[in-house]
Amino acid sequence: MITVPSFLQLKQWPLAGWLGGALMMLLLLGPAPAAHAQTWMVSTTAQIKLGILDKYGQLGPYTANFIVHSEKTGKDYLLVKELAKGQTGVDVLFPTDPSDPEYFKAETGEAASAIPGRYTWECRVKGLKAVGGRFMIPEVANDMTIINK
Repeated sequence: MITVPSFLQLKQWPLAGWLGGALMMLLLLGPAPAAHAQTWMVSTTAQIKLGILDKYGQLGPYTANFIVHSEKTGKDYLLVKELAKGQTGVDVLFPTDPSDPEYFKAETGEAASAIPGRYTWECRVKGLKAVGGRFMIPEVANDMTIINK
């Protein structure tokens, strides 16, 4: 005769399942771990999209020279975009991230930054002003909420 240990007897499985479930409920309904204040990293940057388009595609390949002038600092920032055959226009963002190989920069190589204020811009093609305008970069701020316990 073979003896089967009592924990493997089929009659006792429902009891074992009930006890396991009760133990799990006690663990889940127990005290929660202490919460810590959340620390967020936040950033806000204003950017302006500038663009030029040869509406009827008559120029063929051309060079678009974007010039942005800051009225606050008096600095000019330049970005040159080469448009290939079949490409009639381009949009650019001001200021461009300096990690981008093509970014707006002053004659000194300084990257443009989003300094609040008034700006004028123009795009020159073949030495002539093709388009231009003005814009304002607004002041931006970040609001944070600290979540405590």
